[in-house]
Amino acid sequence: MNQASVLIVDDEPLMRLSMVDALSAVGYAVEEAATGTEGIEKIRSQRFHVVITDLRLPGADGLQILQTCKESSPNTEVVVITAHGSVDTAVHAMKCGAYDYITKPFSMEELLLAIKRLADMVALRLENTALRDELESKFRFEGIVGKNRCMREVLDKVKQVAGTDATVLITGESGTGKELIANAIHRNSQRRNHALIKVSCAALPETLLEAELFGHEKGAFTGALKQRRGRFELAHKGTLFLDEIGEVAPVVQVKLLRVLQERQFERVGGNETIDIDVRLVCATQKDLKEEVACGRFREDLYYRLNVMPVHLPPLRERKEDVLVLSEHLLQGYATKMKQPVKGLSRQAREILLRYSFPGNVRELENTLERALSLTQNQQEIQAWDLCGQPRCPYSGGEPQAGCVFCAETRSVGKGHVTQGETLAVARERFEKSHILDILSRTGGSKTMASRILGLSRKSLWEKCKRYGISVKNSNHEESDV
Repeated sequence: MNQASVLIVDDEPLMRLSMVDALSAVGYAVEEAATGTEGIEKIRSQRFHVVITDLRLPGADGLQILQTCKESSPNTEVVVITAHGSVDTAVHAMKCGAYDYITKPFSMEELLLAIKRLADMVALRLENTALRDELESKFRFEGIVGKNRCMREVLDKVKQVAGTDATVLITGESGTGKELIANAIHRNSQRRNHALIKVSCAALPETLLEAELFGHEKGAFTGALKQRRGRFELAHKGTLFLDEIGEVAPVVQVKLLRVLQERQFERVGGNETIDIDVRLVCATQKDLKEEVACGRFREDLYYRLNVMPVHLPPLRERKEDVLVLSEHLLQGYATKMKQPVKGLSRQAREILLRYSFPGNVRELENTLERALSLTQNQQEIQAWDLCGQPRCPYSGGEPQAGCVFCAETRSVGKGHVTQGETLAVARERFEKSHILDILSRTGGSKTMASRILGLSRKSLWEKCKRYGISVKNSNHEESDV
């Protein structure tokens, strides 16, 4: 959000003017209303990110302002201003949907801090919604997500290839989603009502792989107690996906070549020639051209397989897909794990964008699943949830050997600075570390800590909640900070 829009509804001219000036000075687009009726009219005619309203107003009170917001603009957040003696009414307003309340008298600094935090949250929510809408509308195909130009070209090619019977060779690093592409090709082909059979060529030794692919007759080898159909027969009229095709031994390569050329084969230990109608999709993380040059892969087989090449770029080369993928994955994991998480914090996003993901999409999946397991019913995944180390720099501690994100951190003096870290991320990390330090020095006393930090007790409590800080006082009881 480049410029958050704020509506101030207050019948005290001086107070209203002070708030307008303070918020306008830091870049907010501010509108004002002197009565509740005027405020309701503005809410119905315009869209605001935040509404700040007094509870006692001429024409219509703050609760009516709140109700109008919830009816006309559900995404607008409301902060109510109340006198000290009307806190019960403010609490009732929060039960009705207000985000927060501020008690008079308050400083403009306290107001600015509350509105900045709220505007950031609204911006993040809108960004998450936009990403989801973008994802659903044009960056998704059969569970494959991407808005990177290369990935869009891949998806376009997959849609074209799926309707043919051509053999497809999918290349790319481990974890880039080669099996997903194979699934999409089959589901969008004319063979989708028949079987999709999958074989991992790297998981089986040469002798077993041959029998697995082509089947065997009874007595063909020790342990062959009865005839068994192979994967080619099982995939008849459907699709056979051979993963890690670069691991196939030369003897099996010869039989594969014959199947592709003649569409027939014999079972191991048998003489009967079997005709099959199978569409072949293969995948490998190896460079098959290099394997051919080294004599480890047959050149004629390579050209038979490489009819329709599809190359998947690594995640580090499609950074614009990281957040789109993250939102897509979080939705699925949050539903499965029954977690209330709605998205990623701004710092968590910056960390994901900065990280290189050598394990590609698979590593991103594991990272987000772990983060959801570690988070404690928060609305957002925080940086330290991604890290998986409760005392890493993102939690105010020291770099941890087991944390991949900490590996990108270098020590400078007494602090820790992350390569490429933005000012906002550094400020938040320092703020959390400093609050922890002060609470430690005060034995967990929130009153003393808030006085030293120059914050109200409410502001300190909110910061501790935001950063996941839980402290114990000198009596070893958990503080209510």
